[in-house]
Amino acid sequence: MDTIDALAEAFALKDERRTGWQLREVSDPESVAGHTWGVALLCLQYGNEADIDTDRALRMALVHDLAEAKTGDVATRVDDADQRVSAAEKDRREREAMADLAPALDPEIRDLWEEYEARETPESVFVKDMDLVDMCLQALVYEREARYDGERENDRFDEYEDLDEFFATAEPRLRTAIGKELFEEIETRYEAVRDGTDE
Repeated sequence: MDTIDALAEAFALKDERRTGWQLREVSDPESVAGHTWGVALLCLQYGNEADIDTDRALRMALVHDLAEAKTGDVATRVDDADQRVSAAEKDRREREAMADLAPALDPEIRDLWEEYEARETPESVFVKDMDLVDMCLQALVYEREARYDGERENDRFDEYEDLDEFFATAEPRLRTAIGKELFEEIETRYEAVRDGTDE
């Protein structure tokens, strides 16, 4: 595979819809590329406050879901029994996808992706938190816009109402102070919309 073909494959992220929103039957859900833009914007906005290398975080945000161009998006569920693909299998598939794509791309792309996956640097931990915050912020947007039918029966979600599961999967994985602060603020606003007290 040459560089143009690898980039063309990566462009699949522009059309790859985020699976979690599809499972909740959100009308016209965002693409993985749309999510990537949201994560990058959050990194730019909060990188200095988090005291990390914002430029590195932005570059990492841009490639953090690159493997999904080949594997598709796999939603994270609260209950492991609801997972479509195990964490180990997801990791195996994504590493295989990157092994296919990366040789034709700039070596920094693979390095940034690997750093993100390892979550051992302040930047990679921060980007992961912004990944989770983006998901919660998107849930708030969908709730405000009434982009799904919260009253409709959906047998995939017995325990959680509305878009609550997205917050339930995000909260225990947050590791930075700024990520936790943003989560709390967004969750409060989300609950206000649900309760009809949003201003």
